[in-house]
Order: sequence, then C-alpha cells, then structure tokens
Amino acid sequence: MDIHKFLTPPWETAQRHGPHDRIVMSSRVRLARNLKDAAFPGWAKKPERIRIFDLVRPAVESLPEMKDAFSEAMDNLSALDKQILVERHLISREHAARSTGSGLVMSRDELFCVMINEEDHLRMQALRPGLQLRQAWSAIDLLDSELEQKLPYAFSNELGYLTACPTNLGTGIRVSAMLHLPGLVLAEQINPIIQSVNKLGLAVRGLYGEGTEALGNVFQVSNQMTLGENELTIVERLDKVLSQIIEHEENARQTLMEKKPKVVYNHIGRAFGILANAHSISSKETMNLLSLMRLGVDLGLFPGMERALVDELFILTQPAHLQRSLSDKLSPEERDLVRADMMRDRLKNVSRPMVKRLEPPTGLDKSAN
Repeated sequence: MDIHKFLTPPWETAQRHGPHDRIVMSSRVRLARNLKDAAFPGWAKKPERIRIFDLVRPAVESLPEMKDAFSEAMDNLSALDKQILVERHLISREHAARSTGSGLVMSRDELFCVMINEEDHLRMQALRPGLQLRQAWSAIDLLDSELEQKLPYAFSNELGYLTACPTNLGTGIRVSAMLHLPGLVLAEQINPIIQSVNKLGLAVRGLYGEGTEALGNVFQVSNQMTLGENELTIVERLDKVLSQIIEHEENARQTLMEKKPKVVYNHIGRAFGILANAHSISSKETMNLLSLMRLGVDLGLFPGMERALVDELFILTQPAHLQRSLSDKLSPEERDLVRADMMRDRLKNVSRPMVKRLEPPTGLDKSAN
C-alpha cells in the first residue's frame, strides 16, 4: 500500500480545528500494551518479533475503527516514508528506526495509529485537533477494550499493565498536548512555566518529543508517571494544567501588545520579510519564523490570511516532505534553496503585516520629524 496515496494532504490536515487550537495544536492519548508470555520487543529475537507482529496485526486490522486502514510492515517503508510519518507526528522517531518484525496500522482519518513492536508490543494512540484530551481518552479506551478481547495482555493484579519501561508501568498511559507558546517565549516567561509544570510531575519536551528542541515555539506537555492513578485522573489533571498554560499564553500575548507592541511588530515583520524574500533558508529557521507569522495571524496583523496556510507550510517545509515533493534526492543545501522558493511563492499574495498606529510617547511634539 502506498502511504502517500493514503495520507491526508497537508492543506486538508491544516484545516482541522478543535477547541483552543490557537494555542493547542493537537491532543494525544497513547497506551502501551504487551502480550503475556512473550519477550518485550527490545529483548525478543527476530523470529519472536515476527511471530508477535503476525499475531497482533490482523487483530488490530479487524477493529471497527480500522476499517480501510493503512497497514504495513516497517521494512516495507522507505526511510523517507518513515520520516514523513514522524514529521506528521503519526509515529515516534524510535519506531521509524524499526524494521523487520515491526509495523503500523493507521485509521483512514488518521485519528488512530497503532505501532506494533516499538518499545512495547503495542503502542496505540488517539489523536485529536485542539484541546480534546477527554475525547481522545474515550476513543482510545474503547479501542483498547475491543483489542483486549482479541489479544492476551500482560497484566499483573498488583502492578497493572506490564511495560518495557518502568515509567509506563500500571496504566501504560501517556497523555500529551502540543502547544504553540510564542507569547510566553517572547515575554521570557517560558522557563518559569516549564519549571512549574515539572514540579507538578509533568514533562515538557520539544517538537518531536524527548531530547528534541522546541522548534517553532512548539512544546509537548505530558504526564510522566502512570502508576498509582487511574487513567481519567491523569487525563483531568493534565487538562487542568493545560487550561492554565493557555491562560498564561493568552495573558502574555495581551501584555506584550499593551506594553511592548513595537517588539511584537518587529519580530513578526522581520519574520514575514525573511520568509517572503529569502533565497535560502533552513528548516529550523523556517519553523521559528512561521511560528511568529502564526502569532501575527492570531493577533489580526494579516487580514484575510488564514492560520491554515501557516500550519500547512509547517508541514510542507520540513525536510522529508520537501524531499518528497521533488523526484531528485536533494542535499541539505539544495533543500534550503527549494524551501525558500516555496516560501516566496506561497507568500507572494500575502500583504505585509498591518500594525496599529502607535501614539508617540508623552511629552514629544507629534509634529516633530
């Protein structure tokens, strides 16, 4: 099956909306499960991994949620295909490195994705746009219950679900949201927020999870412990924290516009100027500048421009997607040239940001040059 005939086009993905999606780009609930009397994937030899894959894959494919799903073994996907799935946040970087005995089953609407033989035999996840943690939890809980009727899970009455990593032991749940926080970054308030979140037992990571930086001012917030609390308690606790972060981000944006509007206009104006005129630009710089343009759209500085254009460019300008759009393999330097060409073309009809006229400081002659 050709993954590119299955995946939703970037422009359509960018049109998905959810509650608070100005700040919360997506919600995710992931469950880790293993089969009893079978070695964890990291310990299993090749024949055992293949046996588990052949057992799990048809069970997942048979679920109602997986009708017309994409289903493939990882060794049948190219390195570029895997990287595109990572850039879409549909699989982990770790799963992209897997080959024989590992695979993927993904629903037609891309709201469910099951990784087989990643760190655990099953890593199943529900994705939703905006802040929809409860909805994502309800969806994955139902899918998990259906699958548990078909597969013998490794479960301990004392410890709960058994997982390869001790931090996932118990419920096996990882609840997370992807947040766009340029206001807190510009206001230099992001570090205190991260420290406060960490003290609550939550983790803050970069765009692609653990060990990655927050490109484009995008941060992932998730629970760290899965043992000792039930799933709904974990979901609701994270939901409350996210609501507070949303409020802090909104307040930071408002305060910046009230007290330092020129700083905001300067950042957004420079971002637009570079993206609309550069002839060579890296993926990292593009994402950071697109973040500022996204903030500009949210602040009403680009009348008539939809946030979806920026969100689409977030996807299209990443290395694997850019490579995929062309038939020839490109070097990083060549990608930077092509990326800049794309940005100039897509932004050619976008007018420069419109800013409110600011009154001169008190005491200055308004007629002075």
